[in-house]
Amino acid sequence: MGWLKIQASQEYALKADYSPPQPYVLTFGVEGMTCASCVARVERALSAVPGVASASVNLATEQARVESSGPLAIDAMRAALDKAGFGVTEQAAMTVPDAEPARPKAGGAAVLWSALLSLPLMAPMVADWFGYRLMVAPQTLALLQLLLATPVQFIFGARFYKAGFKALLAGGGNMDLLVALGTSAAYGTSVYHVWRFETMDGYAHAHSSLYFEASAVVITLVLLGKWLEARAKRQAVSAIRALQSLRPDRARVRRGGVETDVPIAQVAVGDIVVVRPGERIAIDGVVLEGDSQVDEALITGESLPVARGPGDRVTGGAINGEGLLLVRTTAIGAETVLARIIRLVEDAQGAKAPVQRLVDKVSAIFVPVVLVLAGLTYGGWWYTGAEPELALMHAVAVLVIACPCALGLATPAAIMAGTGAAARHGILVKDMQALELAQRITTVVFDKTGTLTSGKPVLAALEPYATDRQRLLVLAAAMQRGSEHALARAVMDAAAQRGIVAPAAVGMTAMPGRGLSASVEGLPLLLGSARLMQEHHISLAPLAALAAQLEQDGHTVSWLADSARHELLGLLAFADPVKPTAAGAVHALHAQGIATVMLTGDNVGAANRVAKQAPVQTVEAGLLPEDKTRRISELKEAGGVVAMVGDGINDAPALAAADVGIAMSGGADAAMHAAGITLMRPDPLLVAGAIDISRRTVRKIRQNLFWAFIYNLAGIPLAAAGLLNPMVAGAAMAASSVSVVANALLLRRWKPVPPKETP
Repeated sequence: MGWLKIQASQEYALKADYSPPQPYVLTFGVEGMTCASCVARVERALSAVPGVASASVNLATEQARVESSGPLAIDAMRAALDKAGFGVTEQAAMTVPDAEPARPKAGGAAVLWSALLSLPLMAPMVADWFGYRLMVAPQTLALLQLLLATPVQFIFGARFYKAGFKALLAGGGNMDLLVALGTSAAYGTSVYHVWRFETMDGYAHAHSSLYFEASAVVITLVLLGKWLEARAKRQAVSAIRALQSLRPDRARVRRGGVETDVPIAQVAVGDIVVVRPGERIAIDGVVLEGDSQVDEALITGESLPVARGPGDRVTGGAINGEGLLLVRTTAIGAETVLARIIRLVEDAQGAKAPVQRLVDKVSAIFVPVVLVLAGLTYGGWWYTGAEPELALMHAVAVLVIACPCALGLATPAAIMAGTGAAARHGILVKDMQALELAQRITTVVFDKTGTLTSGKPVLAALEPYATDRQRLLVLAAAMQRGSEHALARAVMDAAAQRGIVAPAAVGMTAMPGRGLSASVEGLPLLLGSARLMQEHHISLAPLAALAAQLEQDGHTVSWLADSARHELLGLLAFADPVKPTAAGAVHALHAQGIATVMLTGDNVGAANRVAKQAPVQTVEAGLLPEDKTRRISELKEAGGVVAMVGDGINDAPALAAADVGIAMSGGADAAMHAAGITLMRPDPLLVAGAIDISRRTVRKIRQNLFWAFIYNLAGIPLAAAGLLNPMVAGAAMAASSVSVVANALLLRRWKPVPPKETP
């Protein structure tokens, strides 16, 4: 059963250490589907298997996804599909199917040979259009047409008979059945007249009673449409193909001081992998040695390489720049970020949008209704005095033009193209309900820290009192050497930028919640909060006014003092900087007519400082997680469609409560699990991009469904009225499928548009 994959349906967190509860999910390819009616039959067959909780089938990817609460009855599902007239393709679910399974009679060669045999059949008809008659005896012409049409009907058209017969045995119908019935009627009528040739009266009667060209050309056009459709499908899954191509087959592992080139399957967690300049990183890991620039464009959508050095995480599939890296492996195979992204995109492309339910209901009764309409068409023309052959041709036209191919492709083709385009730019959609709701969003709620701000404090102000600025930073850096506290890292980064090498501190003592004490170059120092200074009777009056202003503006203030002389040396103010794209993101949402709100647990000063730079319309500070959830519920009750954007564990309840949760990658796993959309790089500009691609995808779905229904609603009456012959009906049916997929493929050109600067 190597072609099967059991996976977690909730594997949407992108870090390897996340492991939510896992229901059983089986994903596999289904062979023999041709239209929306087939999809409905496959879903009914799979849903009837004991233990199956739900079954979803995607016509565009030709894959089925089955969920259950326990181990799946695989053999029972295979038997159910066989009984329904379908097969299971022997392929892994992680492998993108080549649209149409490799079948000699459905490929380009079949189309070419079918066309070569069909073109001569049209010669008499074309000659008549221009007033010419072919100088061929009627008997000879009839036999020649029979010889040309027969291989088209029964060799290249065999697939329609096989699939149609299976559908009948299963008590249903599909596109193949309609094509087989229609073309067989035209072919059979022509054979009958060839057999009775001696009773015919003259060339005109002989020619008008033969419909070989109709049956052969319809089959050729349908084959051509399926071939073009298959080529278009391959383009629609190009996003997954691009991601799959990022996975290297081998890695260079250092074991016992010896470097060995091994297959990627032999790499284990904890192995040291050597990544040379220009190579693609094979695994997820942490850099142990080396500095380089890493290109993660196809994973995060980030166009510029990012710096990576000791302690930084790297992702499998990224391209190493100019430096040699030694990476300790933290995740391999299915647990890598890239593998999870691929599964996420596959799940999104295989899922159904809520609008598809209407299509499924229509498709379930479509083929039987068409068969009835074709019968009524024949009966109506015959009743009004038309020749039986003419009545039959009108009924054939109804059967051919009614094939519901476009109807089945309308939604999945747009979803595949839209989610693929989004994935290329770092936007991963895991929930089709989120995709459909996102285009109706009226309010976007932002968390502050890590969403609109970087989440990493920087040293924003340095104010000396009884020393100079350089000396103040040297002493503070010495106190913070070796600390992993966020504020300590901010001090060390500021010192490094100024080329300061901090001396060693001795006698370090931490005082939780207040600060620390140590001796630097013989000078006893205190670094910490105002409370610590007050406990040691150090006056803050000289800088009190400045500190109050900084705190009012949302900065965190630390004080440095000489504890021996009880003398203030200065203050350090820290701020969480607003992301460079935050203002543009807010302006882009306003340009889309979307209201913006910021909900934060931070103080009012910090919230207002961010709001000045990223001008959200409403700011609420000092909120607990439950307060955020309550406010989102209130916004929804007021009639809005609310999106929540966050990255922290405390954002998970709000993300789940919102209509659409949008999580920043790199944040907490719980946040990404609760969200329907994940942004693969922490850029708030992608929020507007996610809403834009949602709107465009839903617009394409509606356009496709409109044209698919129009083809049938307009074509069937025209065919029944005798205004379309079978060949024109076949061309229209093939064109409908190709046009629907081609329209969806326009989404592949989408890219997030940078917002215009607002004065």
